[in-house]
Amino acid sequence: MTFNQVQDSVVRNMAEGVLIIDFDGTIRYANQAACSILEIPESKLSGKKFASLFFDDPSHDDFSQILLDAIYSKDQPHEAVVPFRTEGAVRHLHVTTSFYRNDESHPFGITMLISDLSELMDLKDALKAMDQIRELNQQLNARNELLSKTFGQFLSDEIVRQLLDSPDGLVPGGNKETVTIMMSDLRGFTAISERMDPDDLICMLNHYLGAMTDIIQKWNGTIIEFIGDGIMAVFGAPVSSETHAADAVAAALEMESAMEEINRWNMEKNYPFLEMGIGINTGEMIVGNIGSEKRMKYGVVGKQVNLCGRIESYTVGKQVLISPDVKAQIQSPLQIEMEMTVIPKGVDEEIVLSHVTGIGEPYDVYIAAEKAAMETLKVPLPVSFCRIQEKHTMKKTYYGGIISLGRDCAVLETDTKLQLFDNIQITAGGRLFCKVMEALEDSYILQYTSIPSGYDRWIREALAKQ
Repeated sequence: MTFNQVQDSVVRNMAEGVLIIDFDGTIRYANQAACSILEIPESKLSGKKFASLFFDDPSHDDFSQILLDAIYSKDQPHEAVVPFRTEGAVRHLHVTTSFYRNDESHPFGITMLISDLSELMDLKDALKAMDQIRELNQQLNARNELLSKTFGQFLSDEIVRQLLDSPDGLVPGGNKETVTIMMSDLRGFTAISERMDPDDLICMLNHYLGAMTDIIQKWNGTIIEFIGDGIMAVFGAPVSSETHAADAVAAALEMESAMEEINRWNMEKNYPFLEMGIGINTGEMIVGNIGSEKRMKYGVVGKQVNLCGRIESYTVGKQVLISPDVKAQIQSPLQIEMEMTVIPKGVDEEIVLSHVTGIGEPYDVYIAAEKAAMETLKVPLPVSFCRIQEKHTMKKTYYGGIISLGRDCAVLETDTKLQLFDNIQITAGGRLFCKVMEALEDSYILQYTSIPSGYDRWIREALAKQ
């Protein structure tokens, strides 16, 4: 076999298409690969004018331009990836031109080497699409992380996840569910806030709320909102739980225990001593997105929510009061310090509230119940006081005398008829807020709920006069 025959055999069997075109535009040669790639039979290629086959079809303009560039610039080869429309689809062709030379090495035609890159281009597009999807996922994750960090400063993690994961997360509406609601409040915080520097007040409040938030979330609670110094949290929603009542009690007890460390921190910064009361209630409530499409919040509503607020109002510092429904829901043993019978506003019959100081396995959270130690005074300290109704101080003034004193309690002797759990304000170095805890024969045991800054000086001066 001669060299030319070998050369012809190699070209004929190449996977790449080969077209040899004279400078007058006649296609001198087309191998089988070229016919297959261009989807044109060899009989319609060889001997035909290139222009008559390709110039009239605008979809072949890029392919034709490669040949024209080669003809007009005979001193250099040309290479490009161009689209080429066939009956089946648009192919992506890699076309390289060079010169076909005679024995004297003079160019008398152009060789077009054609490779079909369609599959590679499809793969490239797929990889590009995957890169785009990956980039979009990264952007989505970054967005969700930003939303979680941003909204997480205002909403509980469970609510944020519900907003991000659920297509109906922002749709107004709710469902009736049996859940446990907790409300906490600092005793006498209004009076405290009036005598503190605003920056110090916010610093102290943020430290307190931060510690309480960690505990509530530890016990699967969802914070609905902060109401000044108060906290409203729900257990059993939006993530359902069969132990929501017990979780709430465990959280409340740990919150009360944490106040010791909070007050130690307050003392280091010369901030006031804080005491907290917590009320807990279980019942059927409407849980969901409350508001309008322009502004809404995740919340709970219903008479059981209102009852929880009433229960909390009966508390004094370091006290956790639970309703009978909470007590009935809990399987773990409860340590109950005392029980009180009350008729809260909006309730038609008496209910028994339990002062809880511990919950057993699997929680094992307990707080020490402090017994009030009081010293009987030789001579009663005369005082004036006013009743408080719905957090408003009444104008009428009453009189009495303190006959026994403790660190945060006292015994008041007065002819004025008081009821259990009445709130009064005594003038004692400022506004001393108290709650009636027990009625004796001719006097009342008071629990201080807010002590003014001038109280200690008032006591010293009053006792010095005895």
